[in-house]
Amino acid sequence: MVEDARLRFRDEGAGPAVILLHGWTLDLEMWDPQVARLRHEFRLVRVDRRGHGFSSGTPSTARDATDVAALCHHLGLTRVAVLGMSQGARSALAFAGGAPERVDAVILDGPPSFELASADAEVPFEHFRTVARTRGMPAFRREWLRHPLMQLRTADLQMRAHLIAMIERFAGNEFTDSPLKPDVLPVPALPRSSNAPALVLSGELDVPRRVQSADRLSVQLRCAERAVITGAGHLPNLDRPDEYSEICRAFLRRHTRARSTP
Repeated sequence: MVEDARLRFRDEGAGPAVILLHGWTLDLEMWDPQVARLRHEFRLVRVDRRGHGFSSGTPSTARDATDVAALCHHLGLTRVAVLGMSQGARSALAFAGGAPERVDAVILDGPPSFELASADAEVPFEHFRTVARTRGMPAFRREWLRHPLMQLRTADLQMRAHLIAMIERFAGNEFTDSPLKPDVLPVPALPRSSNAPALVLSGELDVPRRVQSADRLSVQLRCAERAVITGAGHLPNLDRPDEYSEICRAFLRRHTRARSTP
């Protein structure tokens, strides 16, 4: 339980701790393929960000960093790596910038643009809010699943069903909880206080704006590496789970402390 919300999380595996932060409308179960492949080497802590999955509250990237800090305190984690996907990449950067002494490494997957003019072009929030309010959440979910950011490139029917199930669990609280546009697509200042090694990931077939954003971010961040996963879209961990997990494993091996966590 954190202020104003109850957060669902899972704590699995053994080794250096890694916090996993999902993207908008998704939840902690997006990381099932990575947990299956990495849990024997890392302690993987994944959380439904507030307002997603089975966590209560209204989605807020501004609150995610403090939620992650509260979760680390609850679990007694003093040093972690952080993996943030899409909107979760903003949350990962915010946490790393606010608590650099606690972060060993950061992985940023499909990060959104840090330019205000580009944000609404990627995800038309006002349009989606209108759809949800006038035609209901089922209509929003159908339309969102057709959006380029949600297109899977894999032919694996289980992965496709997995994605649909996550979207079905998304409550859309931000469409109804506030009369003002909520903190769904903010563009925070690029943190300059974290010197943690960073890996910026994207799928080869992600939308062009996201690939460009990842390229720019890898240049802006200190100690950044860049990786592109072939044959994958905006959800490379589901499109190419083996390749994705191996890239993360190699990076985390190099940059997390060789220690066991309680």
